[in-house]
Amino acid sequence: MNRDRWLGAALGALAVVGMVYLISVVRAEPSVEPPLGITCTPYASPTAPYPGPGPSVGPARPTVDGIPGAYPYPYPGPGSATPSPTPRTATRTRTPDRRTPTGAVPPRWYLPLITRGHVMVSPTPTATATRTPTATPSPTATPTPVPWPEPLDEPGPSKLGLHVQWNNSPDILEFVKRFKPPVVKGVNDLNFLAEVKELSPTTITIGRIEDGSPSRDQDPAETARDYVNRYLGTYLTHPWIDYWEGINEPDVGNDMPWYAAFEAERARLMAEHGLRVAIGSFSTGVPEWEDFADFLPAIRAAHAHGGILSLHEYDAPTMTRSVGAGLPGLQGLADRGALLLRYRWWYEDYLRPRGLVIPLAITEAGIDGGVTNRPGPEGGGWRDFVDYWAGQGLGNDGVAEYMRQLAWYDAEIRKDDYVLGCTIFTAGAMGEDWRSFDVTGILRQIGQYMVDEAKKTAAP
Repeated sequence: MNRDRWLGAALGALAVVGMVYLISVVRAEPSVEPPLGITCTPYASPTAPYPGPGPSVGPARPTVDGIPGAYPYPYPGPGSATPSPTPRTATRTRTPDRRTPTGAVPPRWYLPLITRGHVMVSPTPTATATRTPTATPSPTATPTPVPWPEPLDEPGPSKLGLHVQWNNSPDILEFVKRFKPPVVKGVNDLNFLAEVKELSPTTITIGRIEDGSPSRDQDPAETARDYVNRYLGTYLTHPWIDYWEGINEPDVGNDMPWYAAFEAERARLMAEHGLRVAIGSFSTGVPEWEDFADFLPAIRAAHAHGGILSLHEYDAPTMTRSVGAGLPGLQGLADRGALLLRYRWWYEDYLRPRGLVIPLAITEAGIDGGVTNRPGPEGGGWRDFVDYWAGQGLGNDGVAEYMRQLAWYDAEIRKDDYVLGCTIFTAGAMGEDWRSFDVTGILRQIGQYMVDEAKKTAAP
């Protein structure tokens, strides 16, 4: 009896300890550092050029939400004519290189890579901005769609295009029909790009099939052959796609020579089938200066086989934040940046002197709060920053502010004739992970900007 009583007491104690442990695990929450402030110059007028960071703050703004979005229908898989029963939920798979930068560069100039889904805001010596005491504007009603601008008769000068996760809204093809963007990119949902070509024959189409990075344990040429053969059927049945991307935002680590050999062989193999490639597909902030030299064999292969270079450029809390910042070991220059306009380091200092200038497509661009070591609040896409922009004196209209930043970027990439265009990330956002990036509801505003730019160039 005593033994049974002792055993029961022991089991009861173990149950209590287990319950306390479960409660502690369930209630545990990760700590989050408070966001840092930034100051920006307010505009003299809504049409003033976008000035970038400067010294002032302004009133807060109610969140812009309820912007007209997409109309769901079943999501088709890559090259499939039969839709799957339900839309697919997007997953974030960014795993960029996180090596420590080298070179005598002040820490404030180093702007690390983007890691969607893992926002890391590092403290800096600067003080958080304090807002001027002003009356908070009353919340505005849910914005209603603006009318479509009159269509362009021919492509205009703007280099703004669209990245489309999922062609789930009639507005996407209406945008293409009316404004004839220079570039449109599709991911997995590829059949709509045939309609893009019909509506706008001058639009360059870029396709990507989602896939993980292949193992670097085997020979890069052999890996490239396996990769091309895996998707060759899809490639050949989609002749309306001009260029095919490969691995998305590759985590090359210290193996850039391996990746360059992989991309060079992919370009050669695709050319045997009459197909062209977009090589690279590097994340914002990638590669580093010294690594690009190791990528030149891929550039030479693309140059020989009619390929292009593909890069991604993001920043936050504004698109201009890192312009003028240098790369590790290099002094900053006013006409390029550590994140946006990073491509100019490669073209002006590597490719042009070697006679290797190939066309460039910025196949993802915009605001992404996943960049690290930055000021501002946590967030994902541009919609998560409209309150912050208002608090920094950038106006109470988040859509207009984002358009000003996109217009600034458009003006810059138009200076470089080798840039085919950029695809704003993203229209047709798939799932909650990407809702804050979605531009489907503001395609009319983007179109109005493109029409306005066309009128400027047509004016005597």
